[in-house]
Amino acid sequence: MGEQPQLRGCLGLVIDGAADNLSPLQHKKQLSQPIKEVSLMQYRTTRWLIAMTIALAMTPGFAETKSPPKVFGWVEEGQIQPENISVKIKLDTGALTSSMDAKDLERFEKDNQRWVRFNVEVKDSMTGKMTNSSFERKVVRNVKVRGAGGAEQRPVVMMKICIGSRMYDEEFSLKDRGKMNYPVLIGRSTLARIGAVDASRTFTVEPKCDTP
Repeated sequence: MGEQPQLRGCLGLVIDGAADNLSPLQHKKQLSQPIKEVSLMQYRTTRWLIAMTIALAMTPGFAETKSPPKVFGWVEEGQIQPENISVKIKLDTGALTSSMDAKDLERFEKDNQRWVRFNVEVKDSMTGKMTNSSFERKVVRNVKVRGAGGAEQRPVVMMKICIGSRMYDEEFSLKDRGKMNYPVLIGRSTLARIGAVDASRTFTVEPKCDTP
């Protein structure tokens, strides 16, 4: 009897004319061969796609471009939270630490830690009425400030302030600033997280923060 012709499929499976003489188990093994090869091809293709995606994501210019920083005026409207006191805020690029006008400063100890008690007396820039709110805050550090009258140590505390649509929990040095036009100054340490300052603009945003 002559040799049976052989046919080779696209997946490398050899099909011969004697396939009818195979046992059921041998026939099952032969049929499972293309399934295993297809699974291997899918696995390799998936790995290649993942590798290409990672490579493209690391390519300069492919990743999503960051949104440009916000630009504020050198004077903005803000709110001292949680009391919702509207005040004029000066964005001062010449100062490092932010500062806030504080009356009746009184240092004391609480739970073996340094604290300070003070009042914020300002004219609410929205209502035009004078407000007086009392605060107690833990002193996170002291900052030494030199001025015309010599050097002094000012307490630095954490205060929440709303600018635009964001709430900032920032360090503020406390000082009785007298009758100043701007009871709150925002220094460079906070400006680095807020955005850029345009010295030709004022009051570019309104404070709209969600408060609990």
